[in-house]
Amino acid sequence: MEQLVAGQPPHADSLSKRNFDRLARYINNYSGIRMPPSKGTMLEGRLRRRLRATGHASLNQYCDYLFEEGGIKAEAVHLIDVATTNKTDFFREPGHFSYLCDVVLPQIAARGQRTIRAWSAACSTGAEPYTLAMVLEDFARNSPVSYSILATDLSTQVLSTAIRGVYPVDMVAPVPANMAKKYVMRSVQPSNRDVRIHPTLRAKVGFARMNLMDEKYRVGDRMDLIFCRNVLIYFEKQTQVDVLSRLCECLAPGGYMFIGHSESISGYALPLKQVANTVFEKI
Repeated sequence: MEQLVAGQPPHADSLSKRNFDRLARYINNYSGIRMPPSKGTMLEGRLRRRLRATGHASLNQYCDYLFEEGGIKAEAVHLIDVATTNKTDFFREPGHFSYLCDVVLPQIAARGQRTIRAWSAACSTGAEPYTLAMVLEDFARNSPVSYSILATDLSTQVLSTAIRGVYPVDMVAPVPANMAKKYVMRSVQPSNRDVRIHPTLRAKVGFARMNLMDEKYRVGDRMDLIFCRNVLIYFEKQTQVDVLSRLCECLAPGGYMFIGHSESISGYALPLKQVANTVFEKI
């Protein structure tokens, strides 16, 4: 009988340690995401939904399909969707958006720059790029500046939600009232508790699937703003350095990088100088 993952209770359909290790190794190699044994129960729960989709009777049978029968190629996107954590909120870590509005955007405009390119490098279900769009749209209305936003994520599941731009009304509670009035559309039916992001903003955001483990990020011209927040914490140190180095290659001189408040790049040899809490300018 195969050993179960450490710390997991016995279950008729529990992953064997061998299969958990194989899954964890594949997920890490593919996405850079660490999958310690403590996440075994989470992974099992999410994978059971794939059993219904694929018709396999058990998790270990599903793993045999992945690793013994060549199913990993067909299941790769779904497997990564299962593994990714997609916590997000509108105006999450609001200090970043205050600094963007009060300092960064006026500085960019003062240089005589007329276009701003922004990238939300792990956009999840879209709250971050749409928050960016609200701030940039407000700024553009009062200055001769235009903007565009690229929003990427590894998970196809969250990207489909982001593209629709439809959210439960409670999720947009952090949006300031003046912005919500302009950019958040409510249903005319009182029973409908969903809202939708205004088409003006949706037209400014382009969504695409991207893996930060890729050797090169094909994002076109260099970006003026890169938000890569609360993603690095899932990577090993060397992976963090590699990802940040590639992000810096995509950032224009004088451009700004925003990382999560729980993240640090201290000691990393990068062409960045800190200008505010977890905000960096490319030098």
